[in-house]
Amino acid sequence: MDQPPDAPLAARGPSENERTWGMLAHLAALAGLVMPLVGNVLGPLLVWLTKREQSAFVAAHAKEALNFNITVALAGIVCGFLALIFIGFLLGTALFIAWLVMTLIAAIKASEGAPYHYPVSLRLVK
Repeated sequence: MDQPPDAPLAARGPSENERTWGMLAHLAALAGLVMPLVGNVLGPLLVWLTKREQSAFVAAHAKEALNFNITVALAGIVCGFLALIFIGFLLGTALFIAWLVMTLIAAIKASEGAPYHYPVSLRLVK
């Protein structure tokens, strides 16, 4: 995947710094473990707001992470209401596992310099 130094900039792919920030955009959602339903949105939002003008690669990953985590937060709220009839506990557990796995997969893809789209996500931030 390494390109010669004289290759056009677009053909080289994202720099190491861009890949790191792309990975951090996804991993910043792990703040949701400390502040549930809020932290998982704030982390990617901060990365997106600070880096969207500097790198299209980082902006794309941060926006993808933000959209996915907004979707997860909304699903978490629904699970909270469904906990009143006990099905919400099972759905909430499944949601947490899916969120964690998909977040880690997205972070790995970003660190590889590859684009990634979460399989289930509302596209609220464009």
